[in-house]
Amino acid sequence: MLQLTPQSRIFVATAPVDFRKGIDGLAAVCRQVLGDNPLIGAVYVFRNRAGTALKLLLYDGQGYWLSRTVHNAFLSAEDGGGGGRWKMDNLAGKK
Repeated sequence: MLQLTPQSRIFVATAPVDFRKGIDGLAAVCRQVLGDNPLIGAVYVFRNRAGTALKLLLYDGQGYWLSRTVHNAFLSAEDGGGGGRWKMDNLAGKK
């Protein structure tokens, strides 16, 4: 189980990524695009182009965790959002 503490660092990618990428591909994005080392234990959040799914990448000291969530996670411009705001009710599983 993933536990977040107040000291946890969470990085959210502002550009969508190709969701065919797995652990190695997303770790490469962390290194090449963000210029960060994914082995530091931070949580990296990526979204697909449509904004309907998220992938979380985390290294816990023993191995990588990769979690994929499928939600209508982002407000569209028609809903009054900029496309980058999270619809917190959907992320929490509420309807």
